Parts: sequence; C-alpha cells; structure tokens
Amino acid sequence: MAKPERGLGRGIEALFSIEDENKNAEVSSIDIKLIFPQENQPRQRFDPILLQELADSIREHGVLQPVLLRPVDRGYEIIAGERRWRAAKMAGLTSIPALVREMEDAEAAEISLIENLQRDDLSVIEEAVAYKNLLEKHQYTQEKLAGKIGKSRTHIANTMRLLALPPQVIELVENKKIAPGHARALLGLNDPEAQLKAAQKIAKSKMTVRHTEELVRFEKEKPPQATAKTPELADLEERLQKHLGAKTEINRKRQGGKIEITFYNEEDLERILEMIGVI
Repeated sequence: MAKPERGLGRGIEALFSIEDENKNAEVSSIDIKLIFPQENQPRQRFDPILLQELADSIREHGVLQPVLLRPVDRGYEIIAGERRWRAAKMAGLTSIPALVREMEDAEAAEISLIENLQRDDLSVIEEAVAYKNLLEKHQYTQEKLAGKIGKSRTHIANTMRLLALPPQVIELVENKKIAPGHARALLGLNDPEAQLKAAQKIAKSKMTVRHTEELVRFEKEKPPQATAKTPELADLEERLQKHLGAKTEINRKRQGGKIEITFYNEEDLERILEMIGVI
C-alpha cells in the first residue's frame, strides 16, 4: 500500500504561531484601496465563476475569515486571502477584516505558498514557480523548503522540472488541455519540438497518461531521421568524393554532424590517409 503524502509540516499556524498568538489578536478593518496583492503571489489564476459566487456570498454574509496582511510602504500586502479580497472588491465592500503582522519577504512567501497548498488552490505550474521563487530569490535549498512545507525533496524537484518544458506545453497544462501526468511523461523527450508535437497530439486525441508514456517510449526508440541534404551540401560531398577518389558521405545534425569515408582494403586506407596528410 502506498504511503500517504506528508501534510504541510505544522502548517501556517506553526510557521506564524497564528493559532496561539491570534486567540486574542485584534482584527482590523482595512480600507480595501490600501491593500495590494503580493508581488510573487503563487496563485496567478482565479476562476471567474467561483470568484463571482464568493462575491455573492460576501455581499450577503460579509467576509467571515479575515485576510492576512503585512504593512508595506504603499499600504498593506496580502499574505493570505487574495481571493477573498478580490471577491470583496467585486461585492462593493470598501473595507475588509484583516490580521496585520510584520514579517520578512522569505517568511511572507513561505506562508503564502503553504496557505495555497493547504487549500489546493495552486495549479502544478503555479506550485513549481513558487518553489523556484523560494529557492532562487530567498536562497532556500530543496531540503530546507521540503522541511518547511512538508513535501518531499523529490516532489519539489520533480514539480520544478515541469518548468523546463516549452512555454506552449506549459500553457496547455495551465489551460487543462493536458494533465500534469502527461507533462511529466513528456520530460522523457529531450527535443522541445518533439515535446510540443506530442503535447498537441495528446490534447487533440484526449490521450491517457499511460498511452502518453508509451508514445514517449516509442519516440525515444525511433532511429533518428536523416536530414535532407541541401544542394550546397550535396555539391560539397561530390567534390570531396572526387578529391579523395572514395565514396564520401556528409551528414548534418541539428548541431554538428559527421563525414564518412569508405575504404575497401588496407592499401585504399593508406592512400586516403596520405591524401589528407595523416601519414
């Protein structure tokens, strides 16, 4: 039986001591115009239908859970609760209940990521970008990040690998034309053009992940196709054959290529080697 994936460490409460600290914390009413999204907010896409439903609920019942903010030069930055803030604006509210806390950039990014992961709000690409941001901008190691958010280092590494796919393939994942499982399978192809071509085929045919894995195996086992020779290359090949008096073939690849010279016996080999100055 597969082991269940670990939870998100001790969660946002442990990182921020919010459970104990905020029992008696004062909830402030903050002017909605003074609140801004976090610059590197992991979540970049908000379903407009679900957002409208939340706005309708807020219009009728108000904001039941305060958002989490930190003070910045221009006002307040959202750490957790951007969806509630957006819906509150749509509902016509001029202020919103909030908890305001001082925190450093790395802690703010960490809490925002965990809050989204706990709610399953992030797409796999948004999750990968958030990991990348914490590793690069805040100098986390994969091991440190894994300990902070309660995910395995392997999960973090494999999720971030998806960012190596071509932008068009990433867009197909974001638009739910192909699943994360399809995208992971496509990493088995080294050529970006082949990855994109396969992704488009998957999206069009509604291929399963299992069939995608089989497609990738088939593509990897196919012999490389010979590149059609340009007239210039064919002319160069003919001139080289005449010069050496031997069958010669020039094959180009995407990078570099090779020259094959055919010889028929030891004497023929020595003759060719003398002509090219090796002996």
